[in-house]
Amino acid sequence: MPIFIKTETFKKDFRPDNLIKRNIIHDHINWVKKLKNKGVNIKSGFLTDSLERPGGGGLLIIECNSFREAEDILKSDPMIKNGIVDWRINQWIDVID
Repeated sequence: MPIFIKTETFKKDFRPDNLIKRNIIHDHINWVKKLKNKGVNIKSGFLTDSLERPGGGGLLIIECNSFREAEDILKSDPMIKNGIVDWRINQWIDVID
């Protein structure tokens, strides 16, 4: 099954208080868990620098039948629905089987 990668960074103009940001991230985590419980192969996490400090954005990996299916699923991500991240999706093509 094809694999798709979503990369994201918080929008520069997004300056929430910590509670709003934590709530949206919590909603995102629950959204991922619900998809996993439905049998979707999905992983999600954030990126850190060499000192393990966050701020490099996020990465999500999902298996779907098509680009369109992956995009439709990702558009329901609370981080995207709340407009707090700039994001893009790409299909990953494995060159070594």
